[in-house]
Amino acid sequence: MDLKKHGRYDYSPIIERPDYSWPEGKRLAFYIGLNIEHFSFGEGLGHTPTNPGVQPDVRNYAWRDYGLRVGIWRLFDLFDELGLPASHLMNTSIYDYAPQIPERIRERNDEFIGHGITNSEQQGDYSEGEERSLIEIATNAFLEHEGEGPGGWMGPWISESVHTPDLLKEAGYKFIMDWSNDDQPTWMRTKSGPLLMLPYHIEINDSPAQLSRRHTASQFTEMVCAHFDEQIRLSDSQPLVFSLALHTFVVGQPYRLAGLRDILNHICNHPEREKIWFTRPREIYSHVASLPKGTVPGDD
Repeated sequence: MDLKKHGRYDYSPIIERPDYSWPEGKRLAFYIGLNIEHFSFGEGLGHTPTNPGVQPDVRNYAWRDYGLRVGIWRLFDLFDELGLPASHLMNTSIYDYAPQIPERIRERNDEFIGHGITNSEQQGDYSEGEERSLIEIATNAFLEHEGEGPGGWMGPWISESVHTPDLLKEAGYKFIMDWSNDDQPTWMRTKSGPLLMLPYHIEINDSPAQLSRRHTASQFTEMVCAHFDEQIRLSDSQPLVFSLALHTFVVGQPYRLAGLRDILNHICNHPEREKIWFTRPREIYSHVASLPKGTVPGDD
């Protein structure tokens, strides 16, 4: 049988790639990707810590809303306490529902990442024209409130159609975070030119780990710290990206917040901290885009 191919990139084993470093000779780029998601009441998709209820399913809706009302503010304070930058994968419906949240992001000089309008929908369900409209509406909201569109995009529910990379490049996006296929950034082909694929780790994403696979908070802490320790060891041979994907309603819960505090203290106080580049995706993109041709897969 003939296997279908996406045609977006070629196979590239990491052991055959040129070496390079991050700014100031750093070897491991670390970024926080905080998902800030808003949901329609009584309809559509939604994360759940337990079995979904009959709509309007107030138990699970309210649990998600806790992340915006309480959890995110504790996360902001923790990041401030440790002096950590962050990026925020934000539904644009947040602008109307909770404008204090983007205000705090601006105060921190953090990065906005496009994440659709709401996580009650996934863009892979739509026709090409409908998806183009969704991206346009979300992008225009950032332009209206921030004066510029975000450089990167993560689809709601990490959902894509076969057209998504082409539509994002067409709309002016520079990088995409849906393809969790590598520990290094690589270039993807689109109809309008290259689009950077930025690593976004699914295995240490707090939502699938603790909601779908039912890992405990202490197990999640152990997993993330082990992942980090192994990556910093491997970074001696290759420059790598470590992404920590978080959700306000997951790690914003106090007992999970305690575990996240342990994770971030482990990273910030690591004996090989000098190898770590504490950064945001936009800086990773800028550095990769500045590298000589032939350094990063897909740039030829």
